[in-house]
Amino acid sequence: MEKYQRFKEAFAKFWRKKHLTQILLLLTLTIILLTILFFAFLAATANVETLKEGLRQSTVIYDKDGDAAARLAENRAEGADIEDLPDHVGNAVIAIEDERFYKHNGFDIKGIARAFFGNLFSGSITGGGSTITQQLAKNALLSPEQTYRRKAEELFLAVEIEKNYKKDEILQMYLNQVYYGSGSWGIEQAANKYFSKTPKELSISESALLAGLLQSPSALDPYNHYERAMKRRNVVLGKMKEHKMISAEEYENAVNEKIQLKEGTRSKQERKYPYYVDAVLDEAINKYGLTQEEIFTRGYKIYTEMDQNLQSSLENVYKKDSIFPPGMNGEIVQSGAVLLDPATGGVRGLVGGRGEHVFRGFNRATHIKAQPGSTLKPLAVYTPALEEGYSPTSMLKDEPVTYGDYKPTNASGQYAGEVSMYKAVEDSINVPAVWLLNEMGLDKGLDALGRFGIPLEKEDEYLGIALGGMRKGISPLQLAEAYATFPNGGKRHDGHLITKIVGPTGGIIAERDKETVKVTTKTVSNQMTSMLLNVVETGTGSATKIEGVQIAGKTGSTQLPYKDINGTKDQWFVGYTPNLVGAVWLGYDQTDREHYLSKSSSETAVPVFRAIMETSLPYMQEEEFTTKSVNEKLEKKELTEEIGQTIKEQAGKFEGKLREDLPIWKEKLREGKNELEDFGKFLKDKWDQFSN
Repeated sequence: MEKYQRFKEAFAKFWRKKHLTQILLLLTLTIILLTILFFAFLAATANVETLKEGLRQSTVIYDKDGDAAARLAENRAEGADIEDLPDHVGNAVIAIEDERFYKHNGFDIKGIARAFFGNLFSGSITGGGSTITQQLAKNALLSPEQTYRRKAEELFLAVEIEKNYKKDEILQMYLNQVYYGSGSWGIEQAANKYFSKTPKELSISESALLAGLLQSPSALDPYNHYERAMKRRNVVLGKMKEHKMISAEEYENAVNEKIQLKEGTRSKQERKYPYYVDAVLDEAINKYGLTQEEIFTRGYKIYTEMDQNLQSSLENVYKKDSIFPPGMNGEIVQSGAVLLDPATGGVRGLVGGRGEHVFRGFNRATHIKAQPGSTLKPLAVYTPALEEGYSPTSMLKDEPVTYGDYKPTNASGQYAGEVSMYKAVEDSINVPAVWLLNEMGLDKGLDALGRFGIPLEKEDEYLGIALGGMRKGISPLQLAEAYATFPNGGKRHDGHLITKIVGPTGGIIAERDKETVKVTTKTVSNQMTSMLLNVVETGTGSATKIEGVQIAGKTGSTQLPYKDINGTKDQWFVGYTPNLVGAVWLGYDQTDREHYLSKSSSETAVPVFRAIMETSLPYMQEEEFTTKSVNEKLEKKELTEEIGQTIKEQAGKFEGKLREDLPIWKEKLREGKNELEDFGKFLKDKWDQFSN
């Protein structure tokens, strides 16, 4: 204890002698000063003078040629003028979002302290404490991440904004860019969306309801959560009364006012290329980490792979109800389609449904997960079979076989005993495909599907995968991306819409990293294309044949879960020319006994695909495959040469393997020879001993 006391005194003496307290204090103050200077510099260099002009800029989506294709929230270009608005419109927002708005200089110490301790006790950054000016800085100039650094940047930027703009200008910018839910950006869109009014016509009660939505636009959406929205409105009205923005009488009248929701016609205006734009937003948010609010308020330039001619043609096809099968019991048959460039993986066109479009709703071109049926056969069975040395003329078994608990059947109920591979593909015969996958080994098929980019579940690892039997399934975009391998010489590019996103100041916010996978060889791709050309010439896809145009493709359908009903659940056609791949899905969003497809895919999905190709032809480059259909090859006796080439390639692989393993076998033979010599000596010694 005495030694400890002496050490403590010596340490204290040393501490005082070296002035360590002053040094640490100086270091702390220096760090704080440098931090303040750093954030002050960031704020000073931010171009807040052009903030108002920047908020008027809409985010623009550009096509593959760099031409403007669509604008997001283009009717926020001007917005409402604060001088034309009733006081209660702005006061409702101030009362609930920033009650000291007219008293602070950009940030509120009380609000920051309250939020800081709230975050401290919650153990995470939950937000809060931001003034209207800070929210404007965050929405217009910063990323949406919840960190203390972002909060600090937000604070200093708010001060700069306050230096450059009057309070009413700041409030006007905020009201015109903030998100009110249901696709409404700014007070004008919100007033029209919920009440079919202009902002000038809003009552106190209606203004309070809109201000209340800002906390959580989706959770408080009055169309879906009316009572919840009314409770929040009353909280806002209470705040307005508390701060003497309305009288007691006005408060009572507003609380008792029955809110009548009425969607204005302007909010139902048709957006250009709606499903493609939705898919672009999904990709920007899910792949590049942007937020919807950020995209709509920052004035970004989003460059995409869209071909406006192909996109418009595709949309025109989907407007023609006569092309699609009639619906059942009041519901229309739904559909989704994708057009993709095989050389890049870029999506040229996309439609995600029929009927009324819902902003960022269910997109059947990208969101749906449906079993692909027989369209999976070329990917899971025939491509790996060709890689293993089989040829289009190889004979496959076509007779009823049971594999454990699994017994595949042909849709026709007929069996030929044996059938050539190309004929099995052409007529989409089931049993030979399953037999071949079993002969090769299931792992070969699963490996091929992985290379094609088809996502699999553990439950998919069985022989039924040959016929597209999947637990979840795939989307038209995923199927088109996989089939793009064949016209692209065995290489697969990732399917994508966005090439880059540029910020309002010209900086690149995000850019696509090219992803290319070598799936198979060019020889195998050509052999597969030869067989798929047959499908369109004389097989199940013959209804899509267009004179003078080479189209390869494959039909697919999935069975209903009801054995007493003759029909299908999902129907597909995926096809391609040398420079364009298309995939079409048809079905009901909810299949049941009263909603199913009564005809085959050859009679439904195939004609839809044909219509798409016919309208797209004027905008497609004329090009031919580097191979011919099996029919044409057989007619010209070219298939024998191709098979010979395949055998030669397989022999080359075998020779290479022998060369690679030769040193190993030489060593094994040498070891075996030595062992035999030793064994011979052993026998000789034993014989000599026995003889003596």
